[in-house]
Amino acid sequence: MIYPDNFEQKIEFLKVRQLLVDRCLSVLGEEKVGEMCFLTSHEEIETRLAQTEEFVRLREEEDAFPMDGFHDTRAELKRIRVVGSWIEQGALFNLRQSLQTLNGIVAFLCRDEENPKYPNLQALASEVATFPEVTRRIDAILDKFGQVKDNASPRLAEIRGELTSTMNGISRTLNTILRRAQAEGYVDKDVSPSVRDGRLVIPVDPAYKRKVKGIVHDESASGKTVFIEPSEVVEANNRIRELEAEERREIIRVLTEFTAYLRPFLPDLLDSYDFLATVDFIQAKASLATLIGGIKPSLEERPLIDWVQATHPLLELSLKKQGRKVVPLDITLEKPNRILVISGPNAGGKSVCL
Repeated sequence: MIYPDNFEQKIEFLKVRQLLVDRCLSVLGEEKVGEMCFLTSHEEIETRLAQTEEFVRLREEEDAFPMDGFHDTRAELKRIRVVGSWIEQGALFNLRQSLQTLNGIVAFLCRDEENPKYPNLQALASEVATFPEVTRRIDAILDKFGQVKDNASPRLAEIRGELTSTMNGISRTLNTILRRAQAEGYVDKDVSPSVRDGRLVIPVDPAYKRKVKGIVHDESASGKTVFIEPSEVVEANNRIRELEAEERREIIRVLTEFTAYLRPFLPDLLDSYDFLATVDFIQAKASLATLIGGIKPSLEERPLIDWVQATHPLLELSLKKQGRKVVPLDITLEKPNRILVISGPNAGGKSVCL
């Protein structure tokens, strides 16, 4: 079938695309809307309509369908194809959430294989991989907030243990110095240790800065406070810096090791994102269908148009905002009556019908 190049513009289908984009949960679904084209295959059209109709029912009948966690990490997955690279911590957390959503959707749609409630959606999900071992390994590295766990590796646990004990030691020393300085009037009673340039310091009145031996790291914007790192904690603060660098190197090592494990799964993982995109696309169509009160049409393999109480969705939405309703139309075109001529006076509704 041949359509003119400006067909979508003529029928304002770009507005329909935008309505769908507005209902997508992710960039994944939005891309599917952008790829959408007119179909001529009866079987393909029937399948797409059935998927949307099933999702409309699913929205009405179910409360527990997993629709959170549509994170697009495809660019990061493509980047780590290079041997020696590692996945960034934030992207790994997003991947974990996407896999959780993927697993939840597949489990939901395939929960009753013998008597499926949504057969076309189940068919879509039936061959999708869910990567339980990948998920388990991510959970061994990240906590529920996306932070690297202390026990992600034995060495990381050691580093963080030393970090904690060193920082506690610095805090005790600083508090002792601070209490002494407060007792001697060098420091206000209500101040506490703070951090400047990654180092623990105490705030001191500039008039007394020579009373506290140490390094001046900063001063307040008003110039009424200087921040001094007491000499007693300089070495310990240096050790903190060393441990933080070691911590970062160990985290990168853990992520690099995991990425090497993940690399063979990348093609299948990217395919799974296509499934998530399709689900997002279908739910957007279902959402729009619900908004306009659309129903699944019956298709015939012969040339036939038989519209009963049909309305233009864009016109209906526009008039709905004004508190008005569209007058529905019944139109039938089939052999031998395959041409429709509309005539009438001005403002008689010809354009609305078209």
